[in-house]
Amino acid sequence: MAWKNRGLKQIYRYLLLEILFLPCGMMSSVLTVNGETENYILDTQLGLQESLECAVQNHTREEELLWYREDGIVGLTLENKINSSSVCVSSISEDDNGVTFTCKLQRNQSVSISVVLNVTYPPLLSGDYFQTAEEGSNVQLVCNVKSNPQAQMMWYKNGVILNLEKNRYQIQQTSEFLQLSITNVKKSDNGTYSCIASSSLNMETKDFHLIVKDKTTPVPTEAIIAASVVVFLTLCFGLIARRKRIMKLCIKDQDPHRDTAL
Repeated sequence: MAWKNRGLKQIYRYLLLEILFLPCGMMSSVLTVNGETENYILDTQLGLQESLECAVQNHTREEELLWYREDGIVGLTLENKINSSSVCVSSISEDDNGVTFTCKLQRNQSVSISVVLNVTYPPLLSGDYFQTAEEGSNVQLVCNVKSNPQAQMMWYKNGVILNLEKNRYQIQQTSEFLQLSITNVKKSDNGTYSCIASSSLNMETKDFHLIVKDKTTPVPTEAIIAASVVVFLTLCFGLIARRKRIMKLCIKDQDPHRDTAL
């Protein structure tokens, strides 16, 4: 009986130690990415390939890892999940700038580490390069830009810095575009407008060609409609009058008194 009591005490002692040390074992598990133990920013460039390797430190058992790109989970092979896992970001583009990759412990996803991509690239410009407008109308020339670091931007006209005519020219700029608005355009606004973006990496230029046409004389729609109505009514009255005359002739032809008696 005493032997059984000693055996039960040993089992209870073993279970107690397991319960006490289990949380410590979970807390001791630490994740690293490329040797970093804290969230960090990875500087990279267009066209490069970056490898992110996540590993579990101080683990006491086999640990499964998860990778996320933003909120979407990354598909991994079984061999690339246990204790260490890596993802490869190839052909890095401007769309990868600011994207967050996060490695998590599968059994306790509060244990995680994140990497944010900082993709540097020179200004990339786009927009409608050719535009026509009538005199007196309003025009917007929009120069779209992507750049990291952010570019300094300005407008030129025919190779010279644009002189902003008060009350007619207005410029609006954000991190994504530079817009030139021209109200009441004139023939003198004809020309080539150049959007110039300059950053520490490079300077880029995009041309926009504006052609101002003569103002067309508006078609008097209301007058045409009124004239059409008058013509239509005249035709209708004419047809009605002609119909009445034809009816009278028909009635006269049918008069029995006009026949000659034999």
